Amino acid sequence: MKYASEAPQDPEAQSATGAATAPAHETERVEHAERAQDDQRGTRNRVARSILDHGPSTAAELALRLELTQAAVRRHLDTLAAEGVVEPREKRVYGARTRGRPAKAFALTDCGRDAFDQAYDKLAGDALRWIAQAAGGGEMGEAAVAAFARARMAAQAEGYREALEAVAPEERAEALARALTKDGYAATARSAPVGEQLCQHHCPVAHVAEQFPQLCEAETEVFSRLLGTHVQRLATIAHGDGVCTTFIPKSTTKTTTASASTAGRNPA
Repeated sequence: MKYASEAPQDPEAQSATGAATAPAHETERVEHAERAQDDQRGTRNRVARSILDHGPSTAAELALRLELTQAAVRRHLDTLAAEGVVEPREKRVYGARTRGRPAKAFALTDCGRDAFDQAYDKLAGDALRWIAQAAGGGEMGEAAVAAFARARMAAQAEGYREALEAVAPEERAEALARALTKDGYAATARSAPVGEQLCQHHCPVAHVAEQFPQLCEAETEVFSRLLGTHVQRLATIAHGDGVCTTFIPKSTTKTTTASASTAGRNPA
């Protein structure tokens, strides 16, 4: 005999309760997975940092240093190798070689080193400041830096020119974007009213270009020569914009110079 309080609950009420609790369980599951993923990423960063600090290391050395199991270290090394952060090398042996296969030591790749703080920007800035000072400073110094920037871009442009000469004139902006992307600029080309926009979503020299806009100006001049038309720089990452944007008008008029007022900086 059932008491009134033990009467079966309404099926619709049970369904509503289940629907309410299911999303909560799913949210907890997702949050737990994200925390576990963050922990794994954090441990991989510790592995990479240890290699940076101590040089090429074996899984056994890393396990001892980081207080992890060798199996866990090997899993992280496999992931880092797949991401191009580390690469295996044969460990250099000094003295008599023991029996068995030599242990592999893992070293950071150039890509892996780039993930850590580098002093390249400071070095480049110091070098350009020295060029300016050696030329006498002032306007002569600025002209010397501009000459360096043009020479640098002229050498870089040779590869771009080959890519552009291989396509039709209407496809050159897209070809230039692909060539720039190979050099790390993450560039795209898109249609715009009465022309196209060349967008560079990354700039490897942005921090240096903040101090020396001649780098942006030389780049804009090269774009103009390569595309055979006047171009206008609308925005730059070095100036604080999110993307370096260059406007390419639809024009058949050939020119060798870019807008002096806008190359390397926002127009007024």
